[in-house]
Amino acid sequence: MLKGIVLKLFLLTTALCLFMVAIIFAVQTVFFKQFYVHQKVSDVKADVQIFEQDYMKTDGEPKAVAELEQEFYRMHNTWIAALDEMGNLLYSADFELEVRLEQGEGVPGLSGQTLTIPLYTVANVEDFSADNPLYAFGGTWVQEGQSIAIEGLMMKGRLIPLRAARGISNLREENRLENTLLINKEYEVVPRFESPVQYHEKYPSALVQGTITKLTLPEGGGVSRYTNRLFLERVKAFQANLMYGDFALNGEGEVMDFAENDVNYKLFVERIQDREGKPSYIFAMTSLQPVSEAAAVMRNYYVYIVIAALLLAVLASLYFSTRIARPLLRINRTTQKIARLDFSEKLPVSSKDEVGQLSGSINELSERLNSHILQLERDIEKEKQLERTRKEFIAGVSHELKTPLSVIQSCLAALKDGVASHKRDYYFAAMEEEVNHMIVLTADMLELAKYESGTYKMQQEPFEISQAIERVCGKLAPELAAKRLQLSTRLAQAEVVANRHRIEQVLVNFLTNAIRYTPEGESILITADVEDDIVKVSVENRVAHIPDEQLEKVWDRFYRGEPSRNPASGGTGLGLAIAKKILELHGLPFGVTNTADGVVFYFYLRKQA
Repeated sequence: MLKGIVLKLFLLTTALCLFMVAIIFAVQTVFFKQFYVHQKVSDVKADVQIFEQDYMKTDGEPKAVAELEQEFYRMHNTWIAALDEMGNLLYSADFELEVRLEQGEGVPGLSGQTLTIPLYTVANVEDFSADNPLYAFGGTWVQEGQSIAIEGLMMKGRLIPLRAARGISNLREENRLENTLLINKEYEVVPRFESPVQYHEKYPSALVQGTITKLTLPEGGGVSRYTNRLFLERVKAFQANLMYGDFALNGEGEVMDFAENDVNYKLFVERIQDREGKPSYIFAMTSLQPVSEAAAVMRNYYVYIVIAALLLAVLASLYFSTRIARPLLRINRTTQKIARLDFSEKLPVSSKDEVGQLSGSINELSERLNSHILQLERDIEKEKQLERTRKEFIAGVSHELKTPLSVIQSCLAALKDGVASHKRDYYFAAMEEEVNHMIVLTADMLELAKYESGTYKMQQEPFEISQAIERVCGKLAPELAAKRLQLSTRLAQAEVVANRHRIEQVLVNFLTNAIRYTPEGESILITADVEDDIVKVSVENRVAHIPDEQLEKVWDRFYRGEPSRNPASGGTGLGLAIAKKILELHGLPFGVTNTADGVVFYFYLRKQA
């Protein structure tokens, strides 16, 4: 059995682990890139929304915008920038060229205007230095006060520069400034028209000359905004598409793919409104190269992952199969002992799974079976004791009734034979006394049987204990006076919860017992003391001590201190037994003990909260 369970669990666990490894490998190979890209896109979209909120708080200060863009790249490894409605970088006043136009061809009305050229569209920031602007072109013509010629297109009512040089003749030389992306886009768009004439009718060309009035170059941290050539190229490509109407947003945002040097990128464009209510864009680009590198590395060392997974599967299979088989075998051994009525062994419950729950259930079953068997044994013993008690009860009743019946029989015989007719009244009085005694005895027996039936319900209510004690003392005042007994009380004012009538019956039985056994002229003390949330009631009388071995027997039926059990010296012998049953039904502690001067009967009551 052991080998069967372990082998089955081992094979099942190993097969499951290998299956999971295969699934993970397949999923990672096929879907990991898609999942990564989807997650990356979702994260960048959320980050762009946050950037938009922070961007609106910069008040358009170029340095603050540059710092915000750099911080965004450091946190999310994503380049980002804000563009105007024409696709130009917003707040690029730290890297621009201002030209006062003096004459132009193609489009009238440009002379005398000032044209601002964002330098990132036609040159790289690395081409400039403080001593030699546009050093890469081998000259110093891009300086304030120098002449400049500009070739461009009129798009959306504005002159968009395509090329710039120190003169018209230099516009086709290598040292010119040029917006390469927009020029390439022009070559792409022109074939869409039936003729170049139609193209120029929609996008008129312009050739203007002017003077450089202002050259602004970035300083410090602002330079880094223009050093990412790849990102600026994508911004210029977006501007070209936007200007020629080849870009339209589906809703408020667009995500596009782009590849450069075998590296994939994601481009994000969000349409927003600037502080003046004009349309603008948030443009972001993030690289997907990390996932490609990660996937390539994972493919190389996945062999080691498979080997480690196999080893782990074997170890896990052995461990779990043993953990499951061993408890099952222990459960089998324990249940066999339970079948033999041996409840000594308990199963350890070391887990909260089904095996642990089964172990706990078997332990509970064992405890309940053991408890029920012990209860059955106790019930059998109780039944035997009840049978013995029944026999003793019948014997006691027979003994108690035999004497009064004998007295009545003798009196009736004397009256029938006419013997001592002058004692007729005496015989009738004796018979009446014996009949009364049997009536009391019968009533007590019936009351005791009622309490022992198990069906009697003890109703409880609050009442003042001192008043109950005083009421009982008043009832028994004639008996106290007949024996010239001195009754003393020390009663605390306390309200208790119990059955008032039955507690008074207990007090009557205790006090009657004290009166019966206290010699004439002695004293009886009744006390009611408050102890925290309980009240202790005691009845103490001056009498000879009860032997210690008989202290518990005083509660038995028909028990009396004298061995003769003569009813002339006591009552029916059921008063204390009835009191015991009443207190037990209340669930209250009670008892009897010897004191320095006599015997005290006591019981406790719950104090009203």
